[in-house]
Amino acid sequence: MANYTKTTVAKENRTELHDALALTGAEISLNTLPAGAGVPFVHSHKKNEEIYGILSGKGHVVIDGEEVPLAAGDWLKVAPAAKRQFSAASDSELTYICIQVQENSLEGYTAADAVVY
Repeated sequence: MANYTKTTVAKENRTELHDALALTGAEISLNTLPAGAGVPFVHSHKKNEEIYGILSGKGHVVIDGEEVPLAAGDWLKVAPAAKRQFSAASDSELTYICIQVQENSLEGYTAADAVVY
């Protein structure tokens, strides 16, 4: 049995990788909003923080009533309780990755979690 899972993702408006990669500690989605479009709902979470990476395009997110501009190369962490809603600019689609993990669950990372052989 292989110690990895691989998938190939086509360009779609939303792709969730939880099932495709059999993820057990995170949810990852790839998202594209067409120019002028927005996520049709405001949401928050009970336990999970979200990390967003803007891959291309521009737009904005409204977090707890504050509008935050977004452009390719931006990264953003949003606390679970924050109310958020993403939108693409009127003249640009917005493509981003969203990584969702339980807040305060990281116990070791990088070298602290590595085993060197």
